[in-house]
Amino acid sequence: MFLLCFGLFIFLGIHSLRLFGDTVRDRWIARAGEKGFKLQYSALSIVGFVLVIIGFGLARETPQLLWTPWFPLRHLGALLMLLSFVFLAAAYVPGNAIKARLHHPMILAVKVWALAHLLTNASVAHVLLFGSFLVWSVWCFRAARQRDTRLQTHYAPGTLRATAISAALGALAWSLFALWGHGWLIGVRVMA
Repeated sequence: MFLLCFGLFIFLGIHSLRLFGDTVRDRWIARAGEKGFKLQYSALSIVGFVLVIIGFGLARETPQLLWTPWFPLRHLGALLMLLSFVFLAAAYVPGNAIKARLHHPMILAVKVWALAHLLTNASVAHVLLFGSFLVWSVWCFRAARQRDTRLQTHYAPGTLRATAISAALGALAWSLFALWGHGWLIGVRVMA
């Protein structure tokens, strides 16, 4: 469990720099340069991510169940994951209405992903992993919206075509991951 906690500390910590204002990030860039900052940021992110994977894998070997998830929540979890994949696609498809309206669909994708997994999993490791990401994403989304207000950031309205592409790409990615990718990458098949 230590590796999981330490990995979460590093990974979520490095991704929380902007939560404390841009001064820490700006000082880091001034000290290391733009390329040095990106290299160090990426290296720390990868180390944290690898520790999370290893730590979670070890914690799953001896699961400590906190409660038994209610079976119908699996269906709700699947629907939430579809929404999460659509948000994720919207973060990368330019000019869509989802990003225009919500402004930070990547953070919302993480938030919905974490919630969906908390509803359907109840071991200590699951609650620690997904609960940490849920708290982080709620905090991050709030900070990003406040930064938008402070900087008076305006988002261009999205087009129907770009929004439809976002939804279609998200649904396709969700289908592939639910039917095949989750079992292959995570070792747990979510749909037969």
